[in-house]
Amino acid sequence: MEQVGGDQEADARVVDVLVVDDQAPFRAAARAVIARVPGFELVAEATSGEEAVELVGRLRPAVVLMDINMGVMDGLEATRIITTAYPDTFVVLVSTYELIDLPPSALNRRIVRSAVGAVHGQAPTRTWPTRRGP
Repeated sequence: MEQVGGDQEADARVVDVLVVDDQAPFRAAARAVIARVPGFELVAEATSGEEAVELVGRLRPAVVLMDINMGVMDGLEATRIITTAYPDTFVVLVSTYELIDLPPSALNRRIVRSAVGAVHGQAPTRTWPTRRGP
């Protein structure tokens, strides 16, 4: 079969995303948004910090959407482990809490300060690690 104009599908770059939240409605909403954004693909979902660490080690997603408040291992601890072991993985911390409502210990962590800086445009522009699409 002859190709005309190149294979755009094979040339597409995809950013792999892992969603981590213990609340099914949030995971469903994130899944729906990611499905509609060209160039981003949901590779897995996790319901705990422990599961997130394991999945990042196995799947190596470029982006992790991480809930802050979860069970045994919260999102802050999971983010610390992930960003130390896999510094190219970009973790976006998400929470339904206002910044003022987070525990004081969370606000002293470098991870939260970095995430807040990124949200408010204080972080440098990010180049996303990608892979070739299917």
